[in-house]
Amino acid sequence: MTTHAAMLEEVQQLFDSFAKEDPKPIPFNHLLVAQHNLKDRFLELIDREIQNARLGLPARITIKLNNLEERVLIKRLYDASGHGVQVDMIVRSICCLVPGVKGMSENIRVRRIVDRFLEHGRIYVFHNGGKPEVFLGSADWMNRNIYHRIEVCFPLYDEVLKGELMQLMDVQLKDNVQAVEVDGQLHNKAVPQDGEPVQSQKAIYELVVEKGKAVQETGV
Repeated sequence: MTTHAAMLEEVQQLFDSFAKEDPKPIPFNHLLVAQHNLKDRFLELIDREIQNARLGLPARITIKLNNLEERVLIKRLYDASGHGVQVDMIVRSICCLVPGVKGMSENIRVRRIVDRFLEHGRIYVFHNGGKPEVFLGSADWMNRNIYHRIEVCFPLYDEVLKGELMQLMDVQLKDNVQAVEVDGQLHNKAVPQDGEPVQSQKAIYELVVEKGKAVQETGV
C-alpha cells in the first residue's frame, strides 16, 4: 500500500497496457517490471556495487527470494563476487548459483530457512555506499518470472520501514537454529551454532509483538 502518486501512476499505466493489443513502452522510473526494465535495472544495481568495490567503498548485496535460476543475473553476481562485493542470499528452493567457489563465488553466501512459517518473501537490498536501496515484489530470478510473465518489484522509500526491513533481514542471516548453508556442491550444511542460538522466525515474531505493544502504549 502506498500514497506515492508517481508510483501509483505507473501502476495504472501498466494495467492500462494489458487492454491494448500493441502497448507502447512505458518509461518506468519507480517500478521494476518484468519484460520491461526489471532485469536491466537489477543488473545496473549490481554494477553499481561492483563500481563501489573498485573504488574501495563498502559494497554489499542482500537478497531473499524463493528461486534463483536466471543465468544473466547469476553471472553478474559472480562478477560482483570477483570484485569483492559481499553477497548474502536467502534462497528457499531452487538455487542454480554455486556459492563459495574460489575464484568465482568466494564472496557469496547462500542460506535456506525452513521453519514453522513459509518463507515466501522477495527482498532485494543494494547497500549503495551506505545509502541502501530496497526493493520488494513478486519476481523470483527465474526465466519464467523475468521473460514470460508480467511481474513487478517496487522500491521502498520510507526510511523507517527500510530500516525495519533490513533489521529483519539481518536477524535471518544470523539464524543458526533452523537455517542451513548451501556449500560449493549445493549441499545443505548445518550452520555452526557459535554463540547464542538465533531462531529467526521466533526472534522476528517477538520483535513484531514488542512493536505492537509499543504502538498500543504510545499510539506511534
